[in-house]
Amino acid sequence: MKKFYLSSSDKKIGGVCGGLSEYFDIDPLIVRIAFAAFILSYGAGLVTYLLIWLLAPKNHQQW
Repeated sequence: MKKFYLSSSDKKIGGVCGGLSEYFDIDPLIVRIAFAAFILSYGAGLVTYLLIWLLAPKNHQQW
């Protein structure tokens, strides 16, 4: 079963976008652009990002 974790290898700020891209198997740039658009258009994207960053478990696996 697939679980969502904050990315420890592909992160710019908190690993949220990297974790989402790994979970959904898509390019992290797409997730980052979507979050940026969500933040700029509605402002709720920032709150969503921060909540995910605070509540999601961290990936402690070492590659």
